[in-house]
Amino acid sequence: MSDAPVSHPHKTPKKVIGVAVAAAIGGFLFGFDSAVINGTVDAVQGTFGLGAGLIGFAVSCALLGAMVGAWIAGPIADRKGRVKAMVLASILFTISAIGSGFAFGVTDLILWRFLGGIGVGMASVLAPAYIAEVSPAHSRGRLGSLQQMAIVVGIFVAFLSNAFIAGSAGGAANEGWFGMDAWRLMFLAETIPAIIYGILALRLPESPRYLVAISDYARAGKALVEVVGLQTKEEVEQKIADIKATINIETKQGLHTLTGGRGWLLPIVWVGILLSVFQQFVGINVIFYYSTSLWKSVGFDESASFTISVVTSIVNVLVTIVAILLVDKIGRKPLLLMGSAGMAVTLILMAVSFSQSIVTPAAEPGGEAVVSLPGAWGVVALISANLYVVSFGISWGPVVWVLLGEMFPNKMRAAALSVAAAAQWASNFLISQTFPSLAEVGLTLAYGLYATFAVLSFFFVWRFVEETKGKELEDMHK
Repeated sequence: MSDAPVSHPHKTPKKVIGVAVAAAIGGFLFGFDSAVINGTVDAVQGTFGLGAGLIGFAVSCALLGAMVGAWIAGPIADRKGRVKAMVLASILFTISAIGSGFAFGVTDLILWRFLGGIGVGMASVLAPAYIAEVSPAHSRGRLGSLQQMAIVVGIFVAFLSNAFIAGSAGGAANEGWFGMDAWRLMFLAETIPAIIYGILALRLPESPRYLVAISDYARAGKALVEVVGLQTKEEVEQKIADIKATINIETKQGLHTLTGGRGWLLPIVWVGILLSVFQQFVGINVIFYYSTSLWKSVGFDESASFTISVVTSIVNVLVTIVAILLVDKIGRKPLLLMGSAGMAVTLILMAVSFSQSIVTPAAEPGGEAVVSLPGAWGVVALISANLYVVSFGISWGPVVWVLLGEMFPNKMRAAALSVAAAAQWASNFLISQTFPSLAEVGLTLAYGLYATFAVLSFFFVWRFVEETKGKELEDMHK
């Protein structure tokens, strides 16, 4: 170990960037798995003759699996290590992709999708926790934001993959390559990134904080030098001492660490849970799960609706890049406050726009009524929706994952992140399941409700969220 002069304090080692990118592939699979089902829904429904309720559960069961995966990820990561837990997640993704592609009925399809959901939930916990634990404090926000970047890229690639496969076959229900239905090939496509994730995970160094927790100080020191970028023996020894001081080595992490012995969750855990809940209650997944049908419902034709949805996903990728550049300069809290304000204004504008919609009765019996937005209201709704995505993508999308990976003390990080992520998936499930019913009453009601949560999220952040920019993980909530 060298006693060379310390490198520039704001220089991020190249190896930690590569390690963070590799870990974030779990986020890519998270996004891909969540989005791939959208291109298969109609074909699966036709193939197995499913009613609306059953096909709806086949789609949403992955969210239930994600709740389970998020809940168990922390304990597994603490017992077996972050790397082995990531390898397990990649195995679940692979099994889910293959099983879904060769499903012989809706029962086993639901099973495979549930297993994939467990992988998604595990990845949603493991990537931000691992990246936070190997990143230098000055660049932890940028590196942590790679998780959200990977998620939105995964969603976009799933859309492209589905479109390419369906286009080649002439439709998702038609026969594609190798004599298989196109929708089955859409699921099987996920095996490629899933296997890559597993191979890369096996090559990742273990988290130095986990290694200290199991008293493997030699490997912890090696990781601190090779990944984190510490250069002198004194730096490494001091960092290990700091980590030891904040980790309860004799007691395994678990739910009991989240209560502080008081029988009730500690305030910092509630802050993490509510950050997760607000991230979903502002309605972001409605835009991505129901966007095409949403724009069709207010008068855009199918081709235009699909184009709008693709453009929206591209906007989400671009603004996430901006967030990565800003999070360590502006800070987490200011970005969240700006995002809440932007989402509140744009959601209110969307609610007002949809309140102006005009319904033209069907021209003949049995036909469909035509819904349209008069005058400039269609343009206002379209611009507002994309500015809403910008507001979310530059703030609550990436920043919540950054905060969840770094805000908890070492002694409870994995367990607390598991609980917060499970709350996020439960909220996602609730919003996704209730939107169709709210939309039947009126889109004004739906977007007005999401706007209310955006306003509440502003005051919640203002009052309860602490800035973590530039802090060492060992300094969190001393």
